[in-house]
Amino acid sequence: MEKEKKIDPGIFKAYDIRGIYPGQLDEEVARRIGRAFVAFLGEDRLVVGRDMRLSSPALSQAFMEGATEQGADVVDIGLCSTDMIYFASGVLDLPGAMFTASHNPKEYNGLKLCRRRAAPISENTGIAEIRDLVIGGTFPPPNRKGRAENRDMLPQYVDHVLGFIDPGVVRPLKVVVDAGNGMAGMLIPAIFQRLPVQLVPYCFELDGSFPHHQPSPIEPQNIRLLQDWVLENRADLGMAFDGDADRVFLVDDRGEPVSASVTTALVARRILQTHPGEKIIYNCVNSRIVPETIREYGGIPIRERVGHSFIKQTMAETGAVFAGEHSGHYYFRDNFRADSGLIAALIVLETVSLEGKPLSEVVKPFLRYHNSGEINSRVEDIPAKLEQIAAAYPDARIDRLDGLNVEYDDWWFNVRPSNTEPLLRLNLEAKTPELLRTKTEEVLALIRS
Repeated sequence: MEKEKKIDPGIFKAYDIRGIYPGQLDEEVARRIGRAFVAFLGEDRLVVGRDMRLSSPALSQAFMEGATEQGADVVDIGLCSTDMIYFASGVLDLPGAMFTASHNPKEYNGLKLCRRRAAPISENTGIAEIRDLVIGGTFPPPNRKGRAENRDMLPQYVDHVLGFIDPGVVRPLKVVVDAGNGMAGMLIPAIFQRLPVQLVPYCFELDGSFPHHQPSPIEPQNIRLLQDWVLENRADLGMAFDGDADRVFLVDDRGEPVSASVTTALVARRILQTHPGEKIIYNCVNSRIVPETIREYGGIPIRERVGHSFIKQTMAETGAVFAGEHSGHYYFRDNFRADSGLIAALIVLETVSLEGKPLSEVVKPFLRYHNSGEINSRVEDIPAKLEQIAAAYPDARIDRLDGLNVEYDDWWFNVRPSNTEPLLRLNLEAKTPELLRTKTEEVLALIRS
């Protein structure tokens, strides 16, 4: 048995591992996770990557030491985005581990894990067992000592993502990209040099201290700079990526944010034009515009919980061609069912080029509803609060697929607990701005009472 160490079980989340470095997640915990991951899977080879967070080099090194101690060989692809680790897992047919805390503040780090070919690992399909091994500190005796090797997957990855569009139809658009000092700063130049677009880069230096703003573009305050930069540069559109560059948020030529739901609808429409009649998944927080668009263009909409493990599992079960989430995650069947903001962004570039009009005009048909965006509130007793909210709307259509969904004909909302922070998240949508304002105030007063 390993030396006694107190480990916080709370770092093991519903679909990943996430904690503060070094208080909750340090090198010893990472090393144990490496051993536990190999022991749980029973695999003798895996692929590992990391983002640019200040603690990622030390944590990924410790994880790889644990994995090799447990008898597995490691393919280290170094600095990469999360969707690159999924790609590597797919093409190499290996389980994968990515060190990242995505959009969380600089003191956090974590792990996203997958089986071979980017198959998801969630709390119910492995994270709980890995947690118990890590906390117990007892591992099966290894048969051998593993070895580590380095490999550059970037050129192959660039070819792969560009394969989702026809680069020949892309017009010489001016595109502002805010990399948020995250991994997009490494990836975007490699991809855009293959396209006739004019790239205007901001915050491209890899810097895990995030000197300009938090790498969480779902928060409106974190894309205000991008909105200004789009207008200053008279650009055709803007893109903002999160820290591990697997999510993207768009800004149109007028400096207006394009919601992830509208982006999902736009990408779904394009995919259904080339893959008619296919199934497309959306989560329970997406705008009504998403299932409506899927039906209008001959697709079959499927509703699922928030979270990549749940989305990917349902994609595998249904054969869905695409999935989109309100949080800026976009999943593609031909990308090993993994999420890639870059592929979604490229499809938007292709669509704007094909339609020959500004993004603000392209998205107009999708602007049927008014959204609150995601509003977070700290709540002491979340289960009790959800029951209080449900009781306040006895005449609504209510379901509990994920948190609480309360629906009326002309407005609806979802409240759900965060999987990574002690927060209750509200998303509300209405047919008019007035109804949106009134109902958002009403529901927030309930949540915060």
